[in-house]
Amino acid sequence: MTSYLIGLVGTGIGPSASPALHEREADELGLRYVYRLLDLDVLRRPVADVLDAARLAGFDGLNITHPAKQAVLPHLDELSPEAEALGAVNTVVFDRGRATGHNTDATGFARSLRRGLPDVRRDDVVLLGAGGAGAAVAHALLSSGIGRLTVHDVDGERAARLAGALRDRFGADRAVTGGLDAVRDADGLVHATPTGMAAHPGTPLPAELLRPELWVADIVYRPLETALLEAARARGCRVLHGGGMVVLQAAESFRLFTGVEPDPARMLRHFDTLDGGTARAA
Repeated sequence: MTSYLIGLVGTGIGPSASPALHEREADELGLRYVYRLLDLDVLRRPVADVLDAARLAGFDGLNITHPAKQAVLPHLDELSPEAEALGAVNTVVFDRGRATGHNTDATGFARSLRRGLPDVRRDDVVLLGAGGAGAAVAHALLSSGIGRLTVHDVDGERAARLAGALRDRFGADRAVTGGLDAVRDADGLVHATPTGMAAHPGTPLPAELLRPELWVADIVYRPLETALLEAARARGCRVLHGGGMVVLQAAESFRLFTGVEPDPARMLRHFDTLDGGTARAA
């Protein structure tokens, strides 16, 4: 039986669904697959040291999450075209001593959006968060037909860098920076920061900015029903939780690690069982 050793690198990753998602799908496909959590807070080592240790220990690959999706870049031997364009990595494949970075967040989010909110207006969308996940979501949004994207981040320089990169790739009129007030006139809002996770409770913007005509997508999936989505539902918004993105990016990472095609529909059904049947598109 073919065997694989995979890990997840990040902070606060104890509740992650990734081990169960990957290992269950491997069982279905007859693969021996061990998925380990490598929490930077627990290990008290920088991401470069964890990457080197995983390589020496014989890991076949790593998933990378907050806050290391951009920090890992200088320590890789090669980037896929998608990861290079995004400036962020969520998947590292080790092959013959070389570490290649990939990004499956963008395709995972795009597929989740098509699945969960297929018919919403997309002329003007606001993105909260310009970090590694935000960059992937931004590229996914503009690649999937969003007219104009307004990028907001508490770090204004980071938002400006991402908006500039988006204009270079998609056109001068496709991306701007802006404040939270941009939500008042937007068709949709996508949240791509850690706010709302168990370790980062709260909402990323005042609930008064939400209105029934606005759709809201959150990439946070633990908890599945974030404070932002609760507030959005209460104000009549159509919403999309982060479960679809995490499953669909995991499926693509699984394929990169193993060379074997997973069954995304089966992985989505498994995710539903992990969250007590609540992980439906909404």
